Amino acid sequence: MYVPFITEELILTNPINTMQKMDKTHFSVASLFDASDEKEYWLSKKPLERLQAMELMRQINYGYDPVTTRLQRILTTA
Repeated sequence: MYVPFITEELILTNPINTMQKMDKTHFSVASLFDASDEKEYWLSKKPLERLQAMELMRQINYGYDPVTTRLQRILTTA
């Protein structure tokens, strides 16, 4: 795995580090009982796009590390 050398310039130019305030205009508060347009949004997407989004959410929730999955297979067969 390649780990870049971290310099002060890299830290200062990183957009995450330069953000100081959160733009609250991109968020809204709604009740869970309000009607939502999520169903129409996902039905408008192609099946492949829906599967890719589902896989991304799975990786975010459960983590994804291909090394540990390979090691687990090696350890269970040995």
